[in-house]
Amino acid sequence: MTDATGKYGGRKTREGTVVSHSMEKTVVVSVASAIRHRLYKKTIRRNRHYVVHDENGEAHKGDRVRIVESVPVSKTKRWRLVEVLRQVDLPEVAPEEIDLEIIGEAKEEEAPETVAPAPAAADEAPAQQLAAEAPDEAAQPAEAEATEEIEIPEEVKTAEDAPAEPEAPAAEEAEAAPEETVAEESKAAEEPAGEGKAE
Repeated sequence: MTDATGKYGGRKTREGTVVSHSMEKTVVVSVASAIRHRLYKKTIRRNRHYVVHDENGEAHKGDRVRIVESVPVSKTKRWRLVEVLRQVDLPEVAPEEIDLEIIGEAKEEEAPETVAPAPAAADEAPAQQLAAEAPDEAAQPAEAEATEEIEIPEEVKTAEDAPAEPEAPAAEEAEAAPEETVAEESKAAEEPAGEGKAE
């Protein structure tokens, strides 16, 4: 059977999901395809939207449908609905419109309080025996580790102990220091010259 003599006369067919059915006799179908990139060999997924003519209004949002090429029906419609493959029942109310208080009340009604059964006395006895048989030495290091506290040395200062503005006095000292060193160097240069004249 060749394409020309096939079921749809050689026309292209696609399978996709209805994403909108708000128009009369028209649905929008999203068709997902996966192709392999020629150079990078990575699989790329693409979604194309087709505007499809639905004469009887059979398809609804979320349904899986098969579409086929057709003669132009309108400016954008070049496909027509052939069959609905799977119907999906979606809620009539949008999630944004549902009140959160109603949801909370519904969950409380659905989930009754469950009480966990008490363990049998026979189950408790072996556990107590195992605990009594365990050496006390193994339990003591665990207790010692739990009670051991980490002491912070007094030399370590926290951010609260540090002065609020330590940078400003340091900057003033740095500015005063070069002037003092220049004055001392000039005095030192004058003194040896004065000593040489006295001799």
